[in-house]
Amino acid sequence: MDDGQDEVFRALADPTRRALLDALVARDGQTLFELCTRMADTGVTSSRQAISQHLDVLAAAGLVHVRRQGRYRLHDLDTTPLLPLRRRWLRPDERTDR
Repeated sequence: MDDGQDEVFRALADPTRRALLDALVARDGQTLFELCTRMADTGVTSSRQAISQHLDVLAAAGLVHVRRQGRYRLHDLDTTPLLPLRRRWLRPDERTDR
């Protein structure tokens, strides 16, 4: 049973990709340059090409959407692929549903 969750888990397995998601939580619509700068500020020393490849993995998993605005490619976070995982393992109760 592969409903795309394997891709989500693979995408989340890498610490650089998790750091990219953290950067997108802070603000959607960032360019590759902005994300590379944020990664460098957090101590991630990946090249621009490596960051781009990580973003491609996140996009393939549906966690990041890329849109064009003029000559820029902007990256937006989409947490929708995480919802089935939450429903699968987390039960609603007063502590988690606030």
